Amino acid sequence: MGPTASGKTALAMALCDRYPIDIISVDSALIYRGMDIGTAKPTKTELINYPHKLIDICDPADSYSAANFRADALLEIEKTFAHGRIPLLVGGTMLYFKALIEGLSPLPAADNAIRQQIEIKANLEGWSAIHAELKKVDPVSADRIHPNDPQRLNRALEVYLITGKSMTELTDHNSEQLPYEVEQMAMMPDDRKVLHERIEKRFMQMLEQGFEQEVKQLMTRSDLHLNLPSMRCVGYRQMWEYLCGQISYDEMVFKGLCATRQLAKRQITWLRGWKQPITWVDAENMDAYFSRFFSETAK
Repeated sequence: MGPTASGKTALAMALCDRYPIDIISVDSALIYRGMDIGTAKPTKTELINYPHKLIDICDPADSYSAANFRADALLEIEKTFAHGRIPLLVGGTMLYFKALIEGLSPLPAADNAIRQQIEIKANLEGWSAIHAELKKVDPVSADRIHPNDPQRLNRALEVYLITGKSMTELTDHNSEQLPYEVEQMAMMPDDRKVLHERIEKRFMQMLEQGFEQEVKQLMTRSDLHLNLPSMRCVGYRQMWEYLCGQISYDEMVFKGLCATRQLAKRQITWLRGWKQPITWVDAENMDAYFSRFFSETAK
């Protein structure tokens, strides 16, 4: 686990050179086909040499939930063990890790009609009005969800409108927890400034590699729009707005970097509050740790 740009994928591929590992991606952006540059997806050559499970499994117009991920990840874990190998789950989507390890709550499936009603109201009155409405029926979720987080606000209010119960009530009881022992590791540079520098360097590399053209290609599709989860991935919304003439190129770069840093901050907050034991690892000094861990696993 770890924040974006912390070096998780590079480390996972290096470990594959030394140990019998299958990489399983835990990333809500890498699931989408045709979204390669802006998500920092491993290259085609890297994916040939280091296959990743659960990458390129969805069209950008599709929806994919934590429940979908848990089912898919459990299947891939079983396949890996069946081949006598070790599953290594790698990514920064903390909600996916939480769903996999702790199980899921009995929440209802999405209702597109209700979601559209909420979005229409938000467009007319603003998401602050949705946040205020949520606070009346589910104050715990409202305190937890930022007023400028439309996706989570929509889902929390949608759950109440479908069931008549708050998400807080429904999440008191989770489904079966993960039936495996898990070694949980997190990567993060000691100096936050180093992480911010890596984020900026990677974003500029994306621009050089053709991120703008990638989003232009996505915009040719009539079924894609900014309200889809895929288009909410950091960088894509900002590039889309630039290509529509809503912001300048420099604003796009600035907002894209800010959104990526905010994502990293949220990921770090998740990790700091993680309820289960985490081993914090340094990418510069991994050999001794993994040699010990995998030798103990073999025993």
